[in-house]
Amino acid sequence: MARQARAEITRDSVLAGAADVFLRLGYANASLSEIIAQSNVTKGALYFHFGSKEELARAVVDQGNERLVSACQGFFDPRVPALEACIGITYVVADLTMNDPMVGAMLKLTHQIGDYRGATGDNIAKTWGETHRLLAERAITQGDLKPDLDPDTIGMLLQEITSGVHIVAVSTESIDQMATRMERAWYFLLPSIVPEEKVAYFREFAARRLRRYVQ
Repeated sequence: MARQARAEITRDSVLAGAADVFLRLGYANASLSEIIAQSNVTKGALYFHFGSKEELARAVVDQGNERLVSACQGFFDPRVPALEACIGITYVVADLTMNDPMVGAMLKLTHQIGDYRGATGDNIAKTWGETHRLLAERAITQGDLKPDLDPDTIGMLLQEITSGVHIVAVSTESIDQMATRMERAWYFLLPSIVPEEKVAYFREFAARRLRRYVQ
């Protein structure tokens, strides 16, 4: 058991070091020697757990996604209004992008690897797309989205906005502005998708959520 525990500690150290390196240098420029140095493990220890840089990157994707899903768990409660959940999730993405290297690396790697898959083979983008679709469907039923909207289209739109804000923030080295940009995106989007009498409420809801992350 002690040996197994040490192996798990070593694996976690490699993943943490890899996340830092991938986040800082990107997938193409990251080297295993850099990851070994950052993780403070031996080359043999790294190869005991991961056979290649790609395998390691996909493991980071899986762990980062697990952390993101865990952080959003409360929004999957059916008692939470679905549109409020959609708004809340975008701020969690912004917060963890800035404050959790594993999640930040995961979001960066999914674009850079190219197929949006972790070690388990699941397409993370498609999984989150289905989450957004289901939330949009429920929000329409709850009367918080206009009744004539298509949940497939709106779910995709919400995912595209979240991903787009992230990509621009990363590419312009302005991650610290991501939550503020999310609030602006919601401010201008809401009148197009929310019944007129509810626009003010959800704009204020998005602004209140922003104040949790930006003081």
